[in-house]
Amino acid sequence: MVTFRFGHRGVKDYSSLMQLYRRKFHLAQPLVVRLTGFSPRSVAKWAQGESPSLKQEKALVEMDRLLDSLARVMEAGEVGRWMKTPNPAFDGSTPMQVIERGEMDRIWRMLYDVESGQPG
Repeated sequence: MVTFRFGHRGVKDYSSLMQLYRRKFHLAQPLVVRLTGFSPRSVAKWAQGESPSLKQEKALVEMDRLLDSLARVMEAGEVGRWMKTPNPAFDGSTPMQVIERGEMDRIWRMLYDVESGQPG
């Protein structure tokens, strides 16, 4: 299993990881589906403890990296709500819509600006 960055050290299986995402970040399973781009069936299998494929694991690591960064600029428990809330920084789109359109760089740029104190 991959070592996850955000407080996920010590998570021994994917079922525990999915529970942690749900509890800490308030990420319901449908949101994990949207964030990773994999099927509800795949995410349900992870929640039951099945290991993801290498491609799926890479998506989980990327999602973990994003959650880590978001938790540095907001309360971890607000991440799920933030992902679904229209945001003026994204022309009224939700962060989830931005991700689904393949514009993740916009979120990374926003995070950089916030963390570096740049006006945005």
